[in-house]
Amino acid sequence: MTTKQRGDAAEDAALEHLLAAGLQPVARNYRTPGRGGGEIDLVMRDPRDGTLVFVEVRGRADAAAFGGAGGSITRSKQRRIVFAARHYIGQLKVLPPCRFDVVLVEERIEWLQGAFDAG
Repeated sequence: MTTKQRGDAAEDAALEHLLAAGLQPVARNYRTPGRGGGEIDLVMRDPRDGTLVFVEVRGRADAAAFGGAGGSITRSKQRRIVFAARHYIGQLKVLPPCRFDVVLVEERIEWLQGAFDAG
């Protein structure tokens, strides 16, 4: 299995998990235009309060390596995700509440709600 196939499989598993939890899909693999921007794996909406949820999905074939999947979400990666999220919400007419979640796909799926903030 290629790295891309593993990443797609992790995103599929994360999406399935979030759908089962009641979130609604809005976008997948949202990218800012141009070079040097950011990407958001999944954009979801929480229908309970309308929160727009920007989801980073991380999976690792060897979960123990380099601190596991969660260890790969550096401050730099967070900044790129926040940059892409700001670009995304800049296109909306009304600014909903937003949060940044992480879904770790290793031996099991772990959903970290509010994993980091835009600050």
